[in-house]
Amino acid sequence: MIDIDWTAAMLGFGIGTAMGIVFFVGLAVGIRRALRTKTPIGILTLSAAVRLAAFLGVGWVVVSQGGPWAGLGYGIAFLVVRLVATTLARSEAVTGDAS
Repeated sequence: MIDIDWTAAMLGFGIGTAMGIVFFVGLAVGIRRALRTKTPIGILTLSAAVRLAAFLGVGWVVVSQGGPWAGLGYGIAFLVVRLVATTLARSEAVTGDAS
C-alpha cells in the first residue's frame, strides 16, 4: 500500500492555493491593464511570463523541499483555484457585473 505523506500534501495544497490566487489575480490585473492600452500584446506577454515564472519557481521549491506529495497537493490546489476563478468569471460575464 502507498503511504501518503498528508503533512506534505496539505503544505503543498496551502501554498498552491495561495499561488493560484496570486496567479489569477495577476491575470485579471494584466487583462484590465491590457484593455486600456493600444498595444496590449506587450502587457499580456509580460504578465504571462511573470506569472508563469513565479508559479513554476514556487512549485519547484515546493517539490524539492516537500517531495512529490507536496507537489501533488500544489497542483491540485491550483486546479481547484482555477475552477473557482473560471466559475466566478463566467457568472460575472452572464450577469454583467464585471467592471
